[in-house]
Amino acid sequence: MGAGARPSFGVAKPMRGGVPSGPRSDDDGLPGGDQFPPLPGEGSPLSGRPRDKEDALNRLQQRSDAVHEQQEVGGFEASVHKIKEQVLPRLLERVDPEAASTLTKEELSEEFRPIIMEVLAELKVTLNRREQFALEKVLIDELLGFGPLEELLGDPDVTDIMVNGPDQTYIEKKGKLVIAPIKFRDEGHLFQIAQRIVNQVGRRVDQTTPLADARLKDGSRVNVIVPPLSLRGTAISIRKFSEKPITIDMLKGFGSMNDKMATALKIAGACRMNIVISGGTGSGKTTMLNALSKMIDPGERVLTIEDAAELRLQQPHWLPLETRPPNLEGQGAITIGDLVKNALRMRPDRIILGEIRGAECFDLLAAMNTGHDGSMCTLHANSPRECLGRMENMILMGDIKIPKEAISRQIAESVDLIVQVKRLRDGSRRTTNVTEVIGMEGDVIVTQELFNFEYLDEGDDGKIIGEFRSSGLRPYTLEKARQFGFDQAYLEACL
Repeated sequence: MGAGARPSFGVAKPMRGGVPSGPRSDDDGLPGGDQFPPLPGEGSPLSGRPRDKEDALNRLQQRSDAVHEQQEVGGFEASVHKIKEQVLPRLLERVDPEAASTLTKEELSEEFRPIIMEVLAELKVTLNRREQFALEKVLIDELLGFGPLEELLGDPDVTDIMVNGPDQTYIEKKGKLVIAPIKFRDEGHLFQIAQRIVNQVGRRVDQTTPLADARLKDGSRVNVIVPPLSLRGTAISIRKFSEKPITIDMLKGFGSMNDKMATALKIAGACRMNIVISGGTGSGKTTMLNALSKMIDPGERVLTIEDAAELRLQQPHWLPLETRPPNLEGQGAITIGDLVKNALRMRPDRIILGEIRGAECFDLLAAMNTGHDGSMCTLHANSPRECLGRMENMILMGDIKIPKEAISRQIAESVDLIVQVKRLRDGSRRTTNVTEVIGMEGDVIVTQELFNFEYLDEGDDGKIIGEFRSSGLRPYTLEKARQFGFDQAYLEACL
């Protein structure tokens, strides 16, 4: 074999690793270092503490031996709920539900107070002031609101609510899942609340249509799935959105990005770059899209298209559109693709898609290419390269009879930036990549990374330590920034 030639696949080298590598020359003539460098451990500059194999195996054993028991709801809440079960049937006998539904919660409280006292006297139950207020709130939530869910919906620290049947509810707080101290009366009670949620937006959920997407008045997204598809009873998943609009500066403050990355994203939003936000479930794609929308010129007409309207743009000239599911006969469905085609006739400056899942991707790319610069969308993917592959696959899922190379070229000509967001295992959400789409080289889409997040270590408190790095490359989208007078600021942010 001549000098510089690669060894054939049949030649295997012995595996060496776990010892510190030093400058050395192996028997096989390959210079310097072991085939497998040591893992970050003792003697590694990245390590904050030693991580030996014994420790890792102990943690695995603890996890395999763990016994998880259902936590019981106890204490003050349990006693109030027990009294509620006795009071509610008698209260309903004395109240006209239709008349009650026309009153506000405050008015209803005033009307209910004497009736509740009357019922408690009948039942020979005496309550202190705190218990009375708690009982009033629980009863009004039951009649007008979403029952036990109201308490969780009112908690600003709760970002996700996951109801797995009447006996188990989990919530996400500060990126971590914990069990919630609530229970539903039975499956019928939970199903009734699920119906109340979806009926508010003109959807329905029952045996014939056991799946439903809906939204709450505050814009929170809801998904409901009922038996027979859900085996533990009705399951409700609620993704809550912040009351206060999130901005890019706020994301920077949360540690999601650094100063330079924030400046570059602000300029990308203001300079009408076509942006795709990619990430996994719950990684913060919609939050990022809402934050980027703050940079849109107030004079531009923006149309948003979603399955369940959850985007909350911060612009005056914004028109949200929502798809429609088929009726009982399976007719009358309006898809995202239909709305994108219709949106082109509504004189939009930008079209924003909440999430692309199928062939509507082609319609969006066509819009990006036909004078609707600054259009944005989100999709599920684990990396910028995977995001491009998913876009190609989504277009191929449709009935469009065009070669794959033409699809790749359309994507390369339409998309300017891919922003990759990720929820890390410590619960933090980070912007891990900002990648430019440059063009085509043969039949491959060429990209250039402007920023990335590099994992360094994990702190003693379980928090992930890393740093945001700029690649120092001159951006190809500089010309777009120049048209809006941001070229110097954009260049300095990227270098």
